[in-house]
Amino acid sequence: MTAPSFELPSPNPASAPMDLIFIEGFRGQTVIGIHDSELHHPQPLCIDLHAGLPRAHACRSDRIADTIDYGVVRERLVGLMQHHGVQLLEALAERIATMLLVDFGAAWVRVRIIKPRKFDDVEAVGVMIERRRSEADERGPAGAVGGAQILQWMGAGTVPGERT
Repeated sequence: MTAPSFELPSPNPASAPMDLIFIEGFRGQTVIGIHDSELHHPQPLCIDLHAGLPRAHACRSDRIADTIDYGVVRERLVGLMQHHGVQLLEALAERIATMLLVDFGAAWVRVRIIKPRKFDDVEAVGVMIERRRSEADERGPAGAVGGAQILQWMGAGTVPGERT
């Protein structure tokens, strides 16, 4: 049995056409959770993300600089798995969404995080969130993180706003 998949409706049918860049099935190991059994050993997570850009210029220019480089996003996900510093999947999903909106310029994002086989009788548990750029703008240029978190990211080589 596999985790259920969800059909992705258009981010906002009334808005301008949206180009979606996505990563599906990113697998990583991290320490996350609220129960003692989760706080000492990494556990598997599966992450799907979709980031929308209104008519990405890359369609015409054929230049990676005019869109979101999913290779760089993947590298940032790897870094977050090592240094996120949160307990809840919701908080990790928010960090990923903010990264995509603020650091990569997405207008809309959907982030889905799954803990596969968390329980013996359940295929998967997880969260899915959607955010729009206007929500990220309200949190300020670094998103909903403080100076300590930014210093932690810098030490891990995942500086917000930096593109490699």
